[in-house]
Amino acid sequence: MRYLLPLLLSFAASACSTVRTLPVQDSTRVEVRTEVKTVHDTAYIELPVIVEKVITLDTVSTLENTYAKSEAVVSAGILQHSLETKPVSVPVKIEKKEIMRDSIIFRDRIQTQNIEVEKPLNWWQQLRMKAGGLFLILTLIAILYFIINHLFNLNLKKL
Repeated sequence: MRYLLPLLLSFAASACSTVRTLPVQDSTRVEVRTEVKTVHDTAYIELPVIVEKVITLDTVSTLENTYAKSEAVVSAGILQHSLETKPVSVPVKIEKKEIMRDSIIFRDRIQTQNIEVEKPLNWWQQLRMKAGGLFLILTLIAILYFIINHLFNLNLKKL
């Protein structure tokens, strides 16, 4: 029983641990953006060509504007009147709504990688490594000594 404490201390001094790895996180998020724009535009409306004639007993007259031309002629006591529209494109302002939809996918990935960089050991690290190997050998010799001494009841001091 008195040898159990040094044995436990030797096991505790040479204990090993596992390597801890961080989990890989992967998150995906989709964001949809909707934007409504009002666009002011100009459309041109073309007026149709219309011809009308009227005959009456009156004098000569001519009438004209940007959209139509009117002529009245008296010949032999009869008034002949004609109205013609001009082929003109008229600008008209139009408001048009444009809906723009855009979806963006955000993907976050975190990956850990172990990158080994070789660096020479300093004198303290070399001493600890050599002392650790020496301590391991001494621990194995002590375990063998306790096994032989307690299990086989051999007394090595007499040999």
